[in-house]
Amino acid sequence: MHRHFILFKPYGYLSQFIYELKRKKKLLGELHNFPEGTMAIGRLDEDSEGLLLLTTDGNMSELVRSKKVDKEYYVQVDGLITPEAIEQLQKGVEIGLDGGKYKTKPCKAFIVNEIPDFGARAKKIRDERHGPTSWASITVREGKFRQVRKMTAAVGFPTLRLVRVRIGNVYLQNLKAGEVLEVSDFQLDN
Repeated sequence: MHRHFILFKPYGYLSQFIYELKRKKKLLGELHNFPEGTMAIGRLDEDSEGLLLLTTDGNMSELVRSKKVDKEYYVQVDGLITPEAIEQLQKGVEIGLDGGKYKTKPCKAFIVNEIPDFGARAKKIRDERHGPTSWASITVREGKFRQVRKMTAAVGFPTLRLVRVRIGNVYLQNLKAGEVLEVSDFQLDN
């Protein structure tokens, strides 16, 4: 019987269980006693947070990765993001990728007016004296390397904090950083 989990990956953890290089890294196994054979479906960078799906079922992992499923991120950016910048994000922006240029596909994006309550991040973002910050929601179906961060930088608002809140119809819900919830399956269709 396969088991499935949703996790709020905290800042500073790798999206994996084994790390072969010498440097000491924080791994997912430190957060919960996962059964043997558990794997992360997709990944979040070490400095990104939020929803990560884990499963003991390789087929489930393949299914999720092959589906073009919405992934929604809440991003805290440097400065007060403008409607014009949001419109640029929606239409697609040019980012650097593998030494070349890549135009992102059109996506959903909007300004988030209420500051999300994700709790404090393990590493302080930065001092408010450096000027205002704001939040936006960006939903993409593709997942190029550090894509969302590159997108906000391309429109003039560098990402300070990035939290994935949804994959398909699976939501972060009220999980706090480091919390794990076991689920019967992933309702991904969106």
